[in-house]
Amino acid sequence: MPDALYLKDEHTNDLTLAAAVGAGEVYQLSNGRAGVIPTTQASGSLAGFQTCGHYTVTKAASQVWIKGAPIWWDHSANAATCNEPIGAGDRDFYLGCAVEDAIAAATEGIVDLNAEPYYIIDSARDDGDTVIVKTVVGSTTVEVPQVYNRGGMIYMQFGTTAEAQKVDWMSNRSFAIGSNWVSETVFELVTAADNAAVDVNFGVASGTNATDFDAIAELAAFHLDGDDLVIDAQSDDGTTDTAITTTTVSIAVGTPVRFTLDGRDPTDVKYYIDGVEVNAATSGMGVLTAATGPLKAIIHAEKTSDDSPLAFRARTRVRTMQQD
Repeated sequence: MPDALYLKDEHTNDLTLAAAVGAGEVYQLSNGRAGVIPTTQASGSLAGFQTCGHYTVTKAASQVWIKGAPIWWDHSANAATCNEPIGAGDRDFYLGCAVEDAIAAATEGIVDLNAEPYYIIDSARDDGDTVIVKTVVGSTTVEVPQVYNRGGMIYMQFGTTAEAQKVDWMSNRSFAIGSNWVSETVFELVTAADNAAVDVNFGVASGTNATDFDAIAELAAFHLDGDDLVIDAQSDDGTTDTAITTTTVSIAVGTPVRFTLDGRDPTDVKYYIDGVEVNAATSGMGVLTAATGPLKAIIHAEKTSDDSPLAFRARTRVRTMQQD
């Protein structure tokens, strides 16, 4: 026989249905990819599922989708979501990339089925710099504070010696202020701080600092202040320094939270938590107009001389585009 025989279009997957399926239904196929059936099919029929193309799908309520963002299918809600199902025990699966922005009030969004975003920075894949700061020589028997990789997430923790400490991860690669950048971070608090001595920040910045994240010249970041589990935000472009301001959204130990910074407009960087915009009314928040960059992805934790514990895991990624 020939080395190869044409069977069918590569973007169609056949499946014998165990139950009737309606036209336009989203299915997870045996290869894990998403499929959409174009016409209603009866139980027992051999149905061809499309695995590529642009589809209008039901969108999770109140979410803002950013063009190019990864989108998942929430199996139980029967809707598409921009919130990656880390830690979930349901049957959610990857759907594709958002083709256009979608506002919170929209009930539908357009997805490029099974397409994946390409990140110029991914902390689970790329090189980054880490500098650990501790002030008491021989203060620990285990090497803490410490930073290491755990299953694609960066794990950071402080030691409980009463001393000033700092841990961080900053991408080696940088990007221009005007590169239409979007930063996406998944953050999970493992052990909360027990007093105000601790600060945690993650987002983008022009550099790092051994003792004080706020001293970095240019930044846009989310912030955890000590043992307060209400998430804050801040920004600084060297001219407009917008103070740490509450988002009113709380984080819980053991629950992953998804954070997005939309930097496509450097004069008005937007902040999102689990797909919902926060601090939109805060004057000066996200103003990077005077920033010259370049910026890098950063995860940074510091504490003054105290025995407070802290542990968390995070993954941060940045994508850029020629135009939005």
